[in-house]
Amino acid sequence: MRRLPPLTALEAFVQVARLGSVKAAAEELALSTPALSRRVQALERFIGRPLFDRKHQALEINAEGQRLLDDIAPALDSLAQALENIQSGGNQLRLRLAVMPLFATQRLFPHLGALRTQHPQLHIDIETTPHAVARLGEGLDAAIVLAKDIDPALYAHELDHDEVYLIGRRALLEPPHALTSPQELAQHTVLLHRDMALSFDAWKEVVGMPDLQPLAIDNYDSGQLMLEAAAQGLGVAVMHASHFNQSGDTRLARLFPDTRVESPYRYFFVCRPRALQTRAVRIFRDWLVAADI
Repeated sequence: MRRLPPLTALEAFVQVARLGSVKAAAEELALSTPALSRRVQALERFIGRPLFDRKHQALEINAEGQRLLDDIAPALDSLAQALENIQSGGNQLRLRLAVMPLFATQRLFPHLGALRTQHPQLHIDIETTPHAVARLGEGLDAAIVLAKDIDPALYAHELDHDEVYLIGRRALLEPPHALTSPQELAQHTVLLHRDMALSFDAWKEVVGMPDLQPLAIDNYDSGQLMLEAAAQGLGVAVMHASHFNQSGDTRLARLFPDTRVESPYRYFFVCRPRALQTRAVRIFRDWLVAADI
């Protein structure tokens, strides 16, 4: 049998070629940049020709490298899938997913039955842990997060583009407690989610009152609790249109409905690029995108 180069060198080459960045590939493989470069160089020495053009400390795959990538990448993907199958006994796929509780209850869980019907072998471990992005590749395969933007070294798919709503108990629409102008928020407590800290600032800018100060700002890390607090009259919640529309809570009302404010935050599906090589992540990502959840 003909001698083959080390698998680690092939893996390093494929990651650099796919990601187009030595730094991103090194992070994906949990290596230092010099260590990854040495693996690529070892493969080039084994083959006897360069696979990348070096341009100002950047690597750009050349024609020889592209031909090798086209030939070996499917084989490496098949090898990874074979290992995944043997680890799962061939009968089960498992996805470790972090998701925010309100997104899970309002948008994800109502559709998971359809996913189970399509892919009965796929099972999902759900976490609601904070700092999910930092744990990708270390206990988590993927996450659904609310953010302004995502590290470009990660794979990200935007799931929505929403508006900021001010949400309060329905009595705030009715005399004698009606809230009729933004200035009157100075007499009310505003409820803010820690992951949407700038949403109220965006709303104030649109209404032309950037210096508006409410009576107080209470911070929450749970959207579900914010909606309940607003319904109980504990404050005015600054949330997304989807949070209000999908709550179905008749105790709540949208305040200032004529004000349209684009949210600085969006929901994203995120994972490390390497995770997309696993079947469980690909199945879930493809289903999530197709279902338009």
